[in-house]
Amino acid sequence: MNKKKIYEQLKINPKNVRFEALCKAAELFGFRFRGGKGSHRIYVRDGVREMLNFQNVKGKAKPYQVKQLLNVVEKYKLLEEENV
Repeated sequence: MNKKKIYEQLKINPKNVRFEALCKAAELFGFRFRGGKGSHRIYVRDGVREMLNFQNVKGKAKPYQVKQLLNVVEKYKLLEEENV
C-alpha cells in the first residue's frame, strides 16, 4: 500500500488501529525501530526532532499515538516524499 492510502486509513479511524499496523506505518514513513521496554516501541527518523513512542494495549494502538504519527507526517511533509 502507498503512503497516502495508509495515511488516510489512520486518519479516518485513529481509535481502531492495530498496534502492528501503526508500527508498519511508521516504518513506511521512514522511521526506524530504536528499541523499547515491555509493551512500548520507540521509533526515530533522521531529520525529525520528535520520537514516536507506541504502546501495545491488547493488540491495539492508543488513539493519541496514532494522531502523533499523523501530526509528524503533516509537520515534516512526509507524504510528499517519493515511495522507496
